Amino acid sequence: KRLRNEFTGVLTGKKLGWGGSHMRTEATGYGAVYFMHEMLQKAGKGGLEGKTVVISGSGNVALHAAEKCMAMGATVVSLSDSGGTIHDPAGLDEEKLAWIKDLKDVKRGRIKDVSGQFSGVDFLEGKGPWAIPCDLAFPCATQNEVGAAEAKALVDGGCVAVAEGANMPCTPEAVEVLRAAGVLFGPAKAANAGGVATSGLEMSQNALRLQWDAEDVDLRLLTIMKSIHAQCVKYGEREDGTVDYVRGANLAAFVKVADAMVDQGLM
Repeated sequence: KRLRNEFTGVLTGKKLGWGGSHMRTEATGYGAVYFMHEMLQKAGKGGLEGKTVVISGSGNVALHAAEKCMAMGATVVSLSDSGGTIHDPAGLDEEKLAWIKDLKDVKRGRIKDVSGQFSGVDFLEGKGPWAIPCDLAFPCATQNEVGAAEAKALVDGGCVAVAEGANMPCTPEAVEVLRAAGVLFGPAKAANAGGVATSGLEMSQNALRLQWDAEDVDLRLLTIMKSIHAQCVKYGEREDGTVDYVRGANLAAFVKVADAMVDQGLM
């Protein structure tokens, strides 16, 4: 790069002023919620409206997953960090979420501070949110945060669907517990693909020398997540109409790569 004074790679996640895309920050969290909505619709469980949601983490993915869940009518009752979990039985509202965003993104504070700021919010020190009764769960914090015991707690608490917002937050043992219990499970390779998908949209905008507005990018993200879900259904649907999303996502990814290799004469 320095010798030739040129750069031939691709950089995404740029600032808007120099080629970035609207919605890139929100995309992973929003996309996971869109994927969850599609799973619920396919299973005949309605949408997110009226559902109680637990979310782990309080970073980029978790905060925007919470934001989109709330916008779609769900009640978000938890967020967390490495120190523990806040539990708000009444559900987060726009004021609380804005305060938490400032706490985490600007002040770099700890999630426990939320319980001191708002009445009715409890802090569960050193614990995750998985024992809190819920309909839906979004593990958005870190890899391997949900083991078999945590998965069993979700099942016992009435959880009907899990979408991975983080990269592989559920251990293989946890996945087996959830699948055995009939819980809808959206694996990370499908459910949290919205972030990298929007990086692709950023590259497209750069190639076109255009910058789409936030609404346009969000609609394209929704379309992409619907397409990913459809591919999972195509390869993962069982004879009884239920969907094994792990199998579907794995086969869809394999077929896409294999077809490309055949087309290019590599097989």
